[in-house]
Amino acid sequence: MSDGGDGNRALGHKAFKRSASHFADRITADGRDGWPVEAGRYRLVASRACPWASRAVISRRLLGLEDALSLAITDPIQDDRSWRFTLDPDGRDPVLGIRYLAEAYEKREPGAPGGVSVPAIVDVPSGQLVTNDYQRLTLDLATEWSALHRPGAPDLYPQGRRDEIDAVMAEVYEDVNNGVYRAGFASGQAEYEEACAGVFRRLELIASRLAGQRYLVGDTITEADIRLFTTLVRFDAVYHGHFKCNRWKLTEDQVLWAYVRDLFQTPGFGDTVDFDHIKRHYYGVHTGINPTRIVPLGPDGSGWLTPHGRQELGGRPFGDGTPPGPVRAGEEVPASGRP
Repeated sequence: MSDGGDGNRALGHKAFKRSASHFADRITADGRDGWPVEAGRYRLVASRACPWASRAVISRRLLGLEDALSLAITDPIQDDRSWRFTLDPDGRDPVLGIRYLAEAYEKREPGAPGGVSVPAIVDVPSGQLVTNDYQRLTLDLATEWSALHRPGAPDLYPQGRRDEIDAVMAEVYEDVNNGVYRAGFASGQAEYEEACAGVFRRLELIASRLAGQRYLVGDTITEADIRLFTTLVRFDAVYHGHFKCNRWKLTEDQVLWAYVRDLFQTPGFGDTVDFDHIKRHYYGVHTGINPTRIVPLGPDGSGWLTPHGRQELGGRPFGDGTPPGPVRAGEEVPASGRP
């Protein structure tokens, strides 16, 4: 998720097109792009408001990479220089020493195109951005970083299932992950209706798939579930109203509501979600479609912790592995953001 200032004011006034990641270097076990996997060298910069960044926060926690890859959380409200570290003392990231993520982008390539987006991984010694490739980043955490995974870490991208996972993720991306944005930022009625219809058509197909199986691919949690979860968990809070994806609420679909609650209650998922950040970002920053910046009081979040019954479908959430331990001290979601 990128932009700040003028970019957000323009949303809803011109056709929406998601930018490709300008910095697509990879951090790999063999360091072939010049960035070898190395414990303590890199810092993940994320916003709890952003679904693309939240994928990386969830993956890092599930895989137990907290000691290897430090985490910076930005303010959910951007200004004209985009993502900023105003949640930290003196408004500076305590590790990188910068006020804005844009400073790491500038160190890598002054005047780089494409805006300032999260998730981003920054090389701590040089202060330079390494990658903002949100599509590849989490796959590399699951595969290239395996030597640094915790004991019992799940295999989120199993070799024998990758073709199926890739196919499911492509459909979810086109119609759901990105589809809600195409609906929300549509600049015309026909454009909106096409995108919105596509969102719900795909959700109905996904619900049919999940009616008889606990997870999207196989009997364990994979990258595909993480990518669907980060959109579904935001659905009623922001996409239903703010993005006008309002044919029905997630809570009105028995299968999807149970599925997303199942994941929310799984360690590593719900304990990374901050509904306060989510709502304040979408309603407060996208002034092109919400010029008053008024943040709604609802929806009622009390249902997130209610029984879901999905365990009756079987499945092994972490496969042969184990759940992650408690949330690291200092990385807990504040009470204001929890249901």
